[in-house]
Amino acid sequence: MTQDTKIQTTAPNRTEGTTGRLAITLVRSPIGRPAKHKAVVKGLGFRKLQQTVLRPDTAAIRGMINKIRHMVRVEAAPGVGQ
Repeated sequence: MTQDTKIQTTAPNRTEGTTGRLAITLVRSPIGRPAKHKAVVKGLGFRKLQQTVLRPDTAAIRGMINKIRHMVRVEAAPGVGQ
């Protein structure tokens, strides 16, 4: 009774062979947040509120975004990776 399941190895909303980029905007302050959240904000390259950074669409970056998803807004970077 084993079923063959296919594991998705690429991030969602990506097509094979493209290197997408994400525009990530910091919309909530890291003040009063756990130290791990502050470290993720710094690791993504944010320095101030409402700052937007462009990062590659990789599993590592998506994991960082997921950790602070309540503090950021994420969009596909326009005109890049098409």
